[in-house]
Amino acid sequence: MENKILVETSARHIHLDHASVEALYGAGAELIVKKMLSQPGQFASGNEKIKLVGPKGELMVSVLGPERKNVQVELSFTDARALGLKDVPVRESGDIEGTPGIKLIGPAGELDVTQGCIIAKRHIHFNPEQAAAFGVKDKQIVKVRLNTARPLVFDDVVCRVSPNFDLAMHIDTDEANAACAFGEVYGELIK
Repeated sequence: MENKILVETSARHIHLDHASVEALYGAGAELIVKKMLSQPGQFASGNEKIKLVGPKGELMVSVLGPERKNVQVELSFTDARALGLKDVPVRESGDIEGTPGIKLIGPAGELDVTQGCIIAKRHIHFNPEQAAAFGVKDKQIVKVRLNTARPLVFDDVVCRVSPNFDLAMHIDTDEANAACAFGEVYGELIK
């Protein structure tokens, strides 16, 4: 397939800042690497999961590391509805200003965050060499075709280019279910 890109499903998860790690896991706590992820330096934490408590429900989420500058909770629309959160926006990672907050419960404490809940905008990670090979630039919007049991073209996919990235497209669980994107799935870039 021309322009072949690995498509990964990103299930609900949370990124924590240092103060939140200590508030939820105890003073001096650090995130423990359980499994490295496809993006360089990113990992699934071996620390206990965090409970999200919304107006209508609760969900357990995995913690991804390393620590970030701010707390960010990445949900699907289905997750947001289950929690009773309204108006959770589709945003790029890091763009949390004005987003809903939520209560976090960890093994050593609780924390109410005033913002940070987003539905992650579907995106493709490229390092500069990969972006050049695909002929795309940072923040460019493209389409990606998945030829699965339920073929689908994802529109409004943002290209994110950084030396700290490696080629992979990320979609949430709602999007993966809609496209039957299970197991090892590749998409074709359409400009």
